[in-house]
Amino acid sequence: MKMNRKTWLRHAGAVLALAATATTATTATTATTATTAAFAQSAELRVGLIPSEDAQAMIRASQQVMDQLATRTGMKVRPFVANDYNGVIEALRSNKIDIAFLGPFSYVLASQVAGAEAFAVAVTKKTGKSAYHSMVISRKDKGPASVADLKGRSFAFVDPTSASGHLFPKAGLMAEGFDADKGFSRVIFSGSHDASIMAVANGKVDAAAVADRIFDSAVSKGLVKREDFQIVWRSQPIPESPMTWRKNLDAGTKQKVAAALAEVKDLPWGDQGVLDGFAATDDKAYDVVRQTAKALKLDLGSMK
Repeated sequence: MKMNRKTWLRHAGAVLALAATATTATTATTATTATTAAFAQSAELRVGLIPSEDAQAMIRASQQVMDQLATRTGMKVRPFVANDYNGVIEALRSNKIDIAFLGPFSYVLASQVAGAEAFAVAVTKKTGKSAYHSMVISRKDKGPASVADLKGRSFAFVDPTSASGHLFPKAGLMAEGFDADKGFSRVIFSGSHDASIMAVANGKVDAAAVADRIFDSAVSKGLVKREDFQIVWRSQPIPESPMTWRKNLDAGTKQKVAAALAEVKDLPWGDQGVLDGFAATDDKAYDVVRQTAKALKLDLGSMK
């Protein structure tokens, strides 16, 4: 069952209050005990993955990286894929997972409501960059060919908390004078980029917003043919999806995980392609996402 953001914030407030009480109690202990606790390490690492594909496909696509992470940290690694972005964020908030691979916007939300911290971002051999693009796609034979043509058409976004599947394309369309709130005849949230691509391919919607690299992946897998589609709109670069950890993860585990990911190379990483390692990142890299949310007048705390 999904929890709305207001409920999360109320829970987050309670968690913070408990944390403050715990902190006060901790100060009464000896420095040695505090240091030991800070560097205490778990034997298991629970990893959350965003649902850009179905759960089993996500696990298969990331399995080699998970195996390397286990080898390099000496920990048992257990992957977890929720039904949607909200499920991964809630799992972080409730300490049910330790680290998570999140989209840019879902990370910004997780940083606010779940105390998540971005620490690494994948760099692939194909692009050598840690950024990607959002696209609005349609079918060439009968789909809208321009932003203006979207008026009165049906449309698929991915998820309310998806950067490339909702936030950036909505802001981009509005910047070109299209009313993304009232201009479509029907709007759905498909739940994943693959689902949006197939919704367009099968004529269930006239157009959809998806990540360019996930569309490329669908083409390479033979799910769709590139020549059947046209690009209606394309975004400026979006900061790549970050690896994050919950703020209260012990320091020893954080050090192990960051060091291990930096050395993971020449392995496939989902739709992003072959890895050339994970580069360090931080919260400031995602200010552009916050600015886009502000431009859309989105209240992160009230999103459902």
